[in-house]
Amino acid sequence: MTKKSIALNFLKLAAKGHSHEAFRLYTGKNFKHHNAYFKGDADTLMLAMEESARTNPNKIFEIHHILRDGDMVAVHSHVRQNSADSGTAVVHIFRFELDKIVELWDLGQPIPKKTINENGIF
Repeated sequence: MTKKSIALNFLKLAAKGHSHEAFRLYTGKNFKHHNAYFKGDADTLMLAMEESARTNPNKIFEIHHILRDGDMVAVHSHVRQNSADSGTAVVHIFRFELDKIVELWDLGQPIPKKTINENGIF
């Protein structure tokens, strides 16, 4: 399995409410993350992802780009909490050791109803 497919599977499982499985299958023992809203350990993030999926059972997760550079993978996606939500453009950056995710950053930009840029966000 490639690092790109591991990152993609991790995010898809988490978005569908299977964060325990995502973490069990794909993260390393010393996993840490950099989301400013949660403690930096795996358990805290896993539970937050689980709660998000429970609160938003109709979440829509669409991948637009996935890039790899050595032990790093970046995934650019569109996340909507439901079909009426314009959503957020999100970039997840993963760092791997061997075939396990050991570090994660995530950055988001809410998608406004009207944009000035004629190229769109995606």
